[in-house]
Amino acid sequence: MLEHGGRLRKAALRYGIALSDWLDLSTGVAPYGLPLAEIPVQVWNRLPEQNDGLEAAACAYYGATELLPVAGSQAAIQCLPRLRREARVGIVSPAYAEHAAAWQREGHRVLEISEAGVNRALERLDVLLLVNPNNPTGRRFSPEQLYAWHARLAERGGWLIVDEAFIDCTPEQSLAAHAHLPGLIVLRSFGKFFGMAGARLGFVLAERTLLDELEEMLGPWTISGPTRWLATRLLADEQAQHDQRQRLICDGQRLAGLLREHGLAPTGGCALFQWIASEHAALLHEFLACNGIFTRLFEQPASIRFGLPPDEPGWQRLAGALQVFAEEAR
Repeated sequence: MLEHGGRLRKAALRYGIALSDWLDLSTGVAPYGLPLAEIPVQVWNRLPEQNDGLEAAACAYYGATELLPVAGSQAAIQCLPRLRREARVGIVSPAYAEHAAAWQREGHRVLEISEAGVNRALERLDVLLLVNPNNPTGRRFSPEQLYAWHARLAERGGWLIVDEAFIDCTPEQSLAAHAHLPGLIVLRSFGKFFGMAGARLGFVLAERTLLDELEEMLGPWTISGPTRWLATRLLADEQAQHDQRQRLICDGQRLAGLLREHGLAPTGGCALFQWIASEHAALLHEFLACNGIFTRLFEQPASIRFGLPPDEPGWQRLAGALQVFAEEAR
């Protein structure tokens, strides 16, 4: 079982701190969302149906021509490896560990490669997979570089899979508008930017033939009716999206500045999280956890990821804990 952020109940038991007393910074999910309309009763009473506006709203939001809603991008991560046989898969690492696990589970050969090693490895690969911006490092890949890699793969039937779970604050860097091209697959997360991870909604952007195969594999009613209803409206609310984007960008910069002030300059990051590679990562994670602040610890490389506090008391609490840690480390 791979470790993930957000397992707050497990942390509460381990550290003996009540669930309500935690400041959870362990995920890259926006800690606040857009205004929500009240869901009509009939949406709860009926089975979900297509042609309710969700796909059209998502296509407009992402600038895509074809897409498939899935129960979080995790559903696609687990199913895509079943659409190929005996593939050589290169994953630009470090990266979200579920990708490698899913391809290995289906018997594919997985190679973890560095960004610098992609060009040398590409001719040996059937699939190149990367996260942009990367999780956990925040590293960004230019669209020009990604299109060049895609062209080399596609000419021999290969795939470029780009997980864009954290790209909503920089939509100009997305490949969504070209995801209909053969061999290009883009994964998008709804929950992270919109602050609705519990809705379990994501999208696969790809050519229609691949989407049809994936849809048949997943079966009917993969997205609940209430989730479809809410997402359709949020995906169409351009002003609320603009406000959310600006707030997240500002808070991402504030978090980076706060960490630097306490001698913890981020190694990388994006609007939704900041990442610090350090041999002292485990010590910092443990200190914060003992004070009811939950972060995401990584063993390889030794590093820690901070999500955004949800409100001003959360910011002040984090600042106070970092100050104490810095003083004790002197």
